[in-house]
Amino acid sequence: MPATKSKQIRFNAFEMNCIAHQSPGLWRHPQDRSREYKDIDYWTDLAKILEQGIFDGIFLADVLGIYDVYHQNMHHALSGAVQVPVNDPLQIVPAMATVTKHLGFGVTTSISFEHPYPFARRMSTLDHLTKGRVGWNIVTSYLASGSKNLGLSDQISHDQRYDIADEYLEVLYKLWEGSWENDAVLADKKTGIFADSTKVHPIQHKGKYFEVPGIHICEPSPQRTPVLYQAGASGRGQTFASQNAECIFIAAPSKLATRSIVKSIRQKLIDNGRDPYSAKIYALLSIVTDETDHQAQLKFKEYQSYASYDGALTLLSGWSGVDFSNYKSKDKVEYIQTDAIQSLLDSYVNADPDRVWTIEEIANWVGVGGNGPVLVGSAQTVADELQQWVEDTDIDGFNLAYILAHQTFEDIVNFIVPELQKRGVYPKQYSEGTLREKLFNAKAHLPEWHRGAAYRKSTTSSLKAAV
Repeated sequence: MPATKSKQIRFNAFEMNCIAHQSPGLWRHPQDRSREYKDIDYWTDLAKILEQGIFDGIFLADVLGIYDVYHQNMHHALSGAVQVPVNDPLQIVPAMATVTKHLGFGVTTSISFEHPYPFARRMSTLDHLTKGRVGWNIVTSYLASGSKNLGLSDQISHDQRYDIADEYLEVLYKLWEGSWENDAVLADKKTGIFADSTKVHPIQHKGKYFEVPGIHICEPSPQRTPVLYQAGASGRGQTFASQNAECIFIAAPSKLATRSIVKSIRQKLIDNGRDPYSAKIYALLSIVTDETDHQAQLKFKEYQSYASYDGALTLLSGWSGVDFSNYKSKDKVEYIQTDAIQSLLDSYVNADPDRVWTIEEIANWVGVGGNGPVLVGSAQTVADELQQWVEDTDIDGFNLAYILAHQTFEDIVNFIVPELQKRGVYPKQYSEGTLREKLFNAKAHLPEWHRGAAYRKSTTSSLKAAV
């Protein structure tokens, strides 16, 4: 039965600059295009498909490391192309921006692996080039292999990574919001003065983890601070998100687990003095659709035949920090505290007391669509389920992972989007403006209540006396 209410539904596309993202093994399917990930046309074609479907944006995941927890080696990651090889997500954005006008671009980079000073410039550059359509997914990184290759002896503990992230964001807010005043750029050809130096301020940051004395070396971009995304669902991650994030991505295998996470996030927002709906929450999900339920089910069974059991456990081991090769296929999954994605195992073990998962069941689940559910059916069937998901879980939209590139998104645009539009629960056109303006029907810059806005005010006033 379709939902009785008509809450609007939003879509993001979940992608990664690699081959096997969320569905390891499906790159072998004859219709899959992910092997073309190195070609510009792959990305520009995808961007045009998504803009045709009025997607909010494309969310580009990333890891700087390799999934080598499973069997304590990298064999299955490499042989199955499980998120390796993986290329830089930021460099494909300008190409997609040139063939679109409205599509947003959420890029993932880790606070653990890049100093905030050069990163601030990279994001400002993208915000300029896209005319304000960039968002940043703030991650702290969970793969120990990435840490070791950057000279760290081992992975920094889970909660300490968030402590570093707190200061990292402080530096960025000072650079993006407080360094240049709004009217600092004069670009006066007659006087020869480009910028008023009295209105460009060194940030003089000296903290526990970072020391950044100087100015932001980019003039203010359309949004200044990009739209802030975050995907941490642990208790510490939710606290961080409630203080910074404007959009929050979650991944859970069931409605019950999803509803529990959403409820917790909404409460954390209230605890931090925010409107509980000031952040949009997108749930990971995949869709297999066709003209009829029967055709969609046949398509799904075909996809399942290409799934990789070892590839799925390679992902699951990397995400959770637990080597699942140490367990038998029929063993029950238990919660183990690690420094990886703490919420991952919790969503299977604790969120739904009526479901007990075995290793084999989770591997089969993750093998097609990753950690999120897969909805299978005709446009009418899937639309009913999407509306019910929104009403039952209180999410704002879906972060849609592809199973076949780009067939999954073409099917969604051709079948699902028109059905949702017919029901009045999906936009028929984009609004104008930057990504933040489109998402929140607000101004291009951070709202006054946001943590980052305080640096816009205090930095300007306090630093004037210092220069």
